[in-house]
Amino acid sequence: MHNPVYVELRNRAEISVGGAEGHKFLQGLVTNDLNLLKSQSIIYACLLTAHGKFLFDFFIRKNAETYLIDCEGGDRASALLKKLKMYKLRADVTLTLNDTLNVYQIFNGTHDKAYKDPRNDVCGFRSYTEPTDIQKVDFNTWDEHRIRNEIPDGSRDFIVEKSYIHEGRLDELNAVSYTKGCYVGQELVSRMHHRGLTKKILKYVEITDDTDQSNLRSSCNGIGLVVTKI
Repeated sequence: MHNPVYVELRNRAEISVGGAEGHKFLQGLVTNDLNLLKSQSIIYACLLTAHGKFLFDFFIRKNAETYLIDCEGGDRASALLKKLKMYKLRADVTLTLNDTLNVYQIFNGTHDKAYKDPRNDVCGFRSYTEPTDIQKVDFNTWDEHRIRNEIPDGSRDFIVEKSYIHEGRLDELNAVSYTKGCYVGQELVSRMHHRGLTKKILKYVEITDDTDQSNLRSSCNGIGLVVTKI
């Protein structure tokens, strides 16, 4: 077992979802099953478009009858809040944004004072108070760790409203329940899962020498670069 280290994650925010209909409201929107919080302390989930495209990913905890959504901060948090308000309509639901959330990712070992990251063991643990008994490392150390292990990071790795969550293996990272029933985008997610329709997937590639590049062209202007030697 290695010695655990931690990093302070950048740009996180928290949206609180409460009210008498908070559970029903959120359960009908997100990809994972809120009932899992009866047996575990934190879950990973997404909010999709009606056509099953990626919008947001986040972690959800529960405090009494209030759900706490740990999401990307800044404009992304504001956009998520706006989307939730759009779905709220007349439901008895309260939505509150805390635009500054301290989040610490612990990896390379175990820690008994943090939430076990629900994605997989490689991700380690997640804490909302800063650890005082282990070494802090810079953000790039965590970023390299997650990239090597093919762990996507929200809108940094997905194209919002265009990417499918299967392209980042989020179903394998415990972000999706196939038994909970309906949610926004559920039909497409289920179809891709059962029919194996995923055509592309995020993969880690390491290039160790100089690589030739060529222009990638179409009938329009140049649209990018293609690697011609790996």
